[in-house]
Amino acid sequence: MPIKVFISHKKEDAEQAAAIARHLTVNGLSVYLDVIDAQLAKSGPDLADYIRDQMDKCTQLLAVISAQTQASWWVPWEIGVATEKERFLASFISGNASVPEFLVKWPYLRTQADLDKYIKESKRAELLVEDRVQKGYRTTARAHGFRSFHTSLKASLGQP
Repeated sequence: MPIKVFISHKKEDAEQAAAIARHLTVNGLSVYLDVIDAQLAKSGPDLADYIRDQMDKCTQLLAVISAQTQASWWVPWEIGVATEKERFLASFISGNASVPEFLVKWPYLRTQADLDKYIKESKRAELLVEDRVQKGYRTTARAHGFRSFHTSLKASLGQP
């Protein structure tokens, strides 16, 4: 499956999420950003099912975290779904927001240079997954790529 990043964000962070989406797209990654999705008029279980379906089409989740995010129900839910689905996971910490304790486990980005490292590691990990699939390790390829992505990206960002 080619790289496709689900960008999770609070409505108030739509401008930041759109800027991130543009940067990822210009650098060769596909994205899903709900700002341009008319289907989001759904509510309740229908909306949750729709979002899960969109996440099924993605290989990664990048959560935009800002001071407003703590008032969101959806961003933590989407992070939980991405974790359950073993999607490559990272956060972009916007402004002077702090990294929530439950996200310290995953790589977090703060700058465009960090975003460039995310792009590089995403492409490298996806090649690793494709290589393992071609070698006959289909059932473990995604999990192996998942661990490799997080370990390598955290190391490149200088995070423990």
